[in-house]
Amino acid sequence: MNLSDLKEGQTATVARVGGDGPFRRRLLEMGFLRGTEVYVEKYAPLRDPIELILKGYHLSLRVDEAARIEVEEVKG
Repeated sequence: MNLSDLKEGQTATVARVGGDGPFRRRLLEMGFLRGTEVYVEKYAPLRDPIELILKGYHLSLRVDEAARIEVEEVKG
């Protein structure tokens, strides 16, 4: 399942970060590491971008960027 598939209020654990080069490195530097818990705070009115809570801080990603992050163990 991808991060972009989650609904508001759901929590999941990062399984794998896709992509390559600088984009993937940027995601890893922001804290999208394997085993990290991610909470979906809300979507913008037109469903793009998505606001997440990760390691205690708020982060917004475009939905197509969130689709490159695989998650598992969906709760909530």
